[in-house]
Amino acid sequence: MRVTQLRQADLNLLVVFSVLAEERNVSRAAKRLLLSQPAVSRALQRMRDTFHDDLLVRTVKGYEPTPQGERVLQELEIMLPKLDRLISGSTFDPVTEHCSFRIAATDNATSIIAPVLCREVLPVARQVRFTFASWRGDVFEDLSHGRLDLALIGDEGHVPSPLLTEVIYEEELVCIVAADAPYQRQLTLKQYLAAEHIGVDVVEGSQHIPEKRLAAHGHRRRTVITLPYFGAATRCIPGTKLILTAPRRFAGLEAENRKIKVLKAPGEITGFKYLMIWHPRVNTDAAHAWLRGEIRRIGKKIGS
Repeated sequence: MRVTQLRQADLNLLVVFSVLAEERNVSRAAKRLLLSQPAVSRALQRMRDTFHDDLLVRTVKGYEPTPQGERVLQELEIMLPKLDRLISGSTFDPVTEHCSFRIAATDNATSIIAPVLCREVLPVARQVRFTFASWRGDVFEDLSHGRLDLALIGDEGHVPSPLLTEVIYEEELVCIVAADAPYQRQLTLKQYLAAEHIGVDVVEGSQHIPEKRLAAHGHRRRTVITLPYFGAATRCIPGTKLILTAPRRFAGLEAENRKIKVLKAPGEITGFKYLMIWHPRVNTDAAHAWLRGEIRRIGKKIGS
């Protein structure tokens, strides 16, 4: 890590500059900082020398930032709260602190959890940004190297050590068929195995949970087409004899679609637990703890 410039800098100057830029007035800034006005003025001059720019210029309305000053302020708005939290171990305030989270999730988890985030979390956490990425084979490696903050997937015992996990809700599997399909409320295993299926590429090219459930009983279904998304797969069902095995809560999102119907899966196709996964490195980080708390809350709401 190269910190040549940082070793020569006085980080307290950044705090003084940030407050002065907010107040646009030396006397008000000095009062907030418990410093004398000359001390604030000297700090500003040292900042100007460091950045080789005026940063703040005096106008009739008070100090106004230069373009370089604006860029410094934008960085400080993100950096200073993180530094303060790093030193103090304080809690994360999503109302005032800037933060971005990268979450890898399956198609199902994104469809169920992201809408709740948009409705309930984003309006309050105005400075927080979420980026959802599709599930890939290198998700666990990305978590280990800090390229992802969190991952969401069904629990099938394949999460490697030392990653940490927590169950956020439990899910059942159902079968989506065309509205005019001859099946009644629940498919038998014989009917299920005799039919052709639409698969969904959840992890590494397969819909692993129903496949494992069938394999445990010595069976295998006939999957004639595999798609990357449950939504696209659902839209392929009308006008066919195909069966789509999907999480019950996802199927509930299609409840108004009169071209399909949702049936109980054979008893052998049992449900699963949904996990959030993270690296121990961020376990005590206040911002990450807040993120997990929100996902945990959403999971309880979904599961109730």
